[in-house]
Amino acid sequence: MLRPSAPLRATIQRTAPPFLVLLAVAIILLGKADETMFATFRTTLTDDSAPVLEVLSRPLGAAAAVVERVRGAVSMYRDNLRLERDNERLLKWQQVALNLAADNRELRRLLKVVPHDAVSYVTARIIADSGGGFARSVLVNAGAEQGLARGQAAITGAGLVGRLTEVGERAARILLITDLNSRIPVAVAGTEAKAVLAGDNSERPRLLYPDQPQPIKIGDRIVTSGEGGVFPPDLPVGVVTAIEHGMPRVEPYVELSQLGYVLVVDYGLSRGLPQPVPVAARHRRRGTPAIADEASVR
Repeated sequence: MLRPSAPLRATIQRTAPPFLVLLAVAIILLGKADETMFATFRTTLTDDSAPVLEVLSRPLGAAAAVVERVRGAVSMYRDNLRLERDNERLLKWQQVALNLAADNRELRRLLKVVPHDAVSYVTARIIADSGGGFARSVLVNAGAEQGLARGQAAITGAGLVGRLTEVGERAARILLITDLNSRIPVAVAGTEAKAVLAGDNSERPRLLYPDQPQPIKIGDRIVTSGEGGVFPPDLPVGVVTAIEHGMPRVEPYVELSQLGYVLVVDYGLSRGLPQPVPVAARHRRRGTPAIADEASVR
């Protein structure tokens, strides 16, 4: 392909701008002179290009709709993730609020309980449940530091829960009235009939050795008899709900599987119970000097 010479290029560069200016002025003058002709030309050009523009606009519109749907799906996904996180947080706070409300209700009920003839009492929270197929006991977050001692009664506003069997410095174990090792002297409320409430690791302990001529019937209320010097009389225990093979079964007033807080009450009777022998005393009985004694000798 031949290229124009340098003089020709220079001539074109000098003459092109004035020519274009003159052409633009001519088009303007022609447009002013015959507007109808130019309007017809524009209309024809628009009519001819409309089908092409319509065909081209369809895929562009479809692509724009797809992009908008993708944006909506992404936005919805993000909103769902945010709502799930918010829902999880709300569920956690709801559970915390329900637990606090339950604790508040239970503590309010305990505040209304004023044990009669009590020397002292301590409100303790259940911190562990060692219930199972062979034991019915719970641990509380109070011990000898709070004045607890072996044999003290554990109660709620509904009735008797059990008694302390092991006491540490900051924790203690409560043997529930349903435990296999639990034996509590009881009586039928409003009568002179006496019996022994014996746990067997079931939900409803048995009544053994009733000493009344008339049989115990369903609906009889059971309270502590006060015999044996462990519990004071007339503590609510439960109600007879069944007679199985001639043996009454007692439904405790306290829902033992739902314990949260208890009152550990010192009625001044636990001092008569035999207390565990200290470790140092056991060593002395066996003829082995205690560590403290060895240190003092040194």
